This record gives sequence, C-alpha cells and structure tokens, in this order.
Amino acid sequence: MQQLLWFETVLKLSGGLALALAPLTIIALLGLPAASRGFWPRVVGAMLVGIAAATYIEGALPGSRGLGLAGCVIVNLISAGMIAALVTLRSAAETRRGTAVLWLLVVLLIVLSLFEIAHA
Repeated sequence: MQQLLWFETVLKLSGGLALALAPLTIIALLGLPAASRGFWPRVVGAMLVGIAAATYIEGALPGSRGLGLAGCVIVNLISAGMIAALVTLRSAAETRRGTAVLWLLVVLLIVLSLFEIAHA
C-alpha cells in the first residue's frame, strides 16, 4: 500500500509541477489544443500538486487523514473518464501524438486504480 501511495504522489507531483511551471512547453510537447494555453493549465497543475501533497501526508504520517487509496481511485477514475470523453469527442488534442499520450494516460490511470482497488 505504501508503494502505491508513493507512486501516486510522484505521478501527481511531477505532472502538477510540469503544468504549473512550464504549461506552454508541456502543451506544445503533448500536441494539445492552442485553446488550452493560458490560465487553466496552471490551475490544473496546482490541483495536482495539492492532491500529491494530500497523498504524501497519508503515506508519510501514521494515523493521518490525508488522501488515501480510496480517494486516489476516485480521482483517477474520474480523470480517466473525462480525458477519454474529451479524446473521443476529438476536443482534447490536435495531433496524433497528443491523442496517443492522452490515451496512454487514461490506460495508466485505470491500471493504477485497479492496483489500488486490489490493495484497499
């Protein structure tokens, strides 16, 4: 269980910091739509950093009330569902590379959720 919480923390923190600190670079690398440039990628990055902090607290402090595995499963499945819906509707990425990266993220989030459900 601890390894899954640490993996969650690293995954969310790395993505969140990347979006918060260099959103234009990340958007260009992933081939995401130009309309996603601006304020929102930084907000999403900040939310991911917050989720990572809550997960870290749960994994690092015994008896804490941070975001546990059950909360991570919900966040991951809702995120995967929304990304999959946007990719399916062709409003999430402008390039094949962007579409492939987003589908890979959907698969990663679902697989991670399945591991977390097995350990919860």
